[in-house]
Amino acid sequence: MALKRHGFLLSSLAVGVALGALALSIGFAAKAYPHDATPTAAMPQGWSYPFSCCSGFDCREVPDASIVEGARGYEIRVTHELIPMSDPRIKESPDGRFHWCSVAGAADGRTICLFVPPRSF
Repeated sequence: MALKRHGFLLSSLAVGVALGALALSIGFAAKAYPHDATPTAAMPQGWSYPFSCCSGFDCREVPDASIVEGARGYEIRVTHELIPMSDPRIKESPDGRFHWCSVAGAADGRTICLFVPPRSF
């Protein structure tokens, strides 16, 4: 009887270790693509944010209405931050949509990068 319990404990431990390893591998797999933009019609495979702009949670697509293009540059409506068109944080958006990268992904954070649609979109 003691051997059966011992064998059950060992097999339970093995299953636990296997499940833990699986959970870790899934967790790492989910984190393997933290810099990717959501696929769109223009870019069905999506695209990757440059590491210099994104630490895995800093960047996201934003509605056109949240960015105002003016003669002096781009205004981030939520923060009222004005980014001149010549600012190196301005990047051309591969999918023709606005993407905003802010410090720690905060809605009120300072802009790291702003991906803007090319004028042809």
